[in-house]
Amino acid sequence: MTMTTVYLCRHGETALNADGRLRGLADPDLNETGLGQAVALGRALAGSGAGFVVSSPLARARQTAAAIAEPLGVIAEVDEGFNDRDYGEWTGQVKAEVVARFGSVDAAPGVEPTPDVIARARPTLERWADRGEQADCAVAVVTHDAVIRPLLVDFGVAEDQLDVRTASYQILDRVDGEWTVRELDILPDARD
Repeated sequence: MTMTTVYLCRHGETALNADGRLRGLADPDLNETGLGQAVALGRALAGSGAGFVVSSPLARARQTAAAIAEPLGVIAEVDEGFNDRDYGEWTGQVKAEVVARFGSVDAAPGVEPTPDVIARARPTLERWADRGEQADCAVAVVTHDAVIRPLLVDFGVAEDQLDVRTASYQILDRVDGEWTVRELDILPDARD
């Protein structure tokens, strides 16, 4: 039997998160709250056994990954496959307004289709799980809500069970190549 655990983390808060705006490929830094959330994630995952920390190339994910990597004593790596969804011209717009106009974000013209997000993120996740398995360690991945949600649905989680809050993490296990979701939406206490 082969097994790998992946901690699938959502980055900390930015000003765009706080305003309910679509972030996509915009590249804001974490705000003060987000920096505290990233440190809390680092403390929560310090004993996880993660030997690899990898993130999207965007600043908010890299900053969160660095805060997780530090207590683990590893260097955070970057992988384009975990990049946020491309919202095209709707990047930076208030999500509720885009939904009101088109019925859903998915229906807005120029938005990267969800199947395309899965098509790039799932093989990337598999590759990192392979690395964790080969090194006999867990892997922490820092990415975005628009990547995490489709992956979880692809792994069999019902949409109505998903509440992927900012700076939360999910625990996934891959046993003999099959993914199971052990825990959803774990939010570290920022006061610890």
